[in-house]
Amino acid sequence: MVALLYLGVILSAVYATAVANSDIKVDCGKDSIRIKWKISAEMVPKAGRLFLGTCMATTLNVLPSGEGEVYFNQKLSHCQFQKLITRKHVTFTNELTYRPEPRSKPAAFVHAVECVYLRPPGIIPPSQNPGAGVSEGRGGLVFHMALLNAELSSVAKSNVVTLGSFLPIWAVVEQKSHQPLLLLMEECVATSTPELHPGSVVHPIIGNKGCLLESMTENSLFLPRYQSSAVTLLLQAFQLGVGEEVYIHCKLVAWDPEALDETKKACHYKKESMRWELLDDPSNSSICSCCDSTCASRSKRRVELENHGFSHFSVLGPLIIMDPSDPTANMSKETNFAA
Repeated sequence: MVALLYLGVILSAVYATAVANSDIKVDCGKDSIRIKWKISAEMVPKAGRLFLGTCMATTLNVLPSGEGEVYFNQKLSHCQFQKLITRKHVTFTNELTYRPEPRSKPAAFVHAVECVYLRPPGIIPPSQNPGAGVSEGRGGLVFHMALLNAELSSVAKSNVVTLGSFLPIWAVVEQKSHQPLLLLMEECVATSTPELHPGSVVHPIIGNKGCLLESMTENSLFLPRYQSSAVTLLLQAFQLGVGEEVYIHCKLVAWDPEALDETKKACHYKKESMRWELLDDPSNSSICSCCDSTCASRSKRRVELENHGFSHFSVLGPLIIMDPSDPTANMSKETNFAA
């Protein structure tokens, strides 16, 4: 809220700029942005792959010609807008992208947009106030974890899953005014309790600093990303406490996407190639090679965490894993839940 306070103080000399493109019109408001993007008929079926930063389009209108008009209506505190405070101005920048391929592939189209405001008195640029520079760039982070439905379109309405079926576990971090970060699942285990205790019986899912252990024995995998602030784990339901409550405990890390290494990564095992693959850049999968041994922590990483990212422990559950071959399976524990 502090980061946007000045928008209510002065509104003169507000303007929008972008790479010249007559199909894209940008309108900067008091604390928001509205974008109209005219797209070709070939792009209309893939409108879900159009992004403003990490945000999808809010509206799609299909024209009689088969072409489309996509609208983005977003707050400047959302979508990973970058803020720059200079001596005279406050600038918010972002990119429109068209990503018909998974996030690990380059965008097919990139278009820069920005909103520029006069800097009101009392707002000090970080370069002139080193003590407040770090907090100005980071902002607040809010982590979420949820079980999605089979179509991956919304949160699941039931917590009952069938043994052997797939559980789409979705995690996301709301970054607000923070610099762009990559969300990682550093460690996940399953237990029968909502709290972890020293003597808890656990079923490892992700370990060794981001290695999806379940992908070696089951068909679990990370799904391709379409935004850096979210990750989806497709977990095959395992035989742990069948018919009883199961809780998924995960350590989530929001990390600098340019600082991935053996200790900060998302790797899953590809049975067809018999090798570990890095979700976000398969060409750099060598950092996953330690998944077969030990991905040791470096002592300096404790200090680097303060500069490159943040961690958070989340719990998803209760989940009820049912065996359809068991005629005595008790479905009475089904509930609606939110994680």
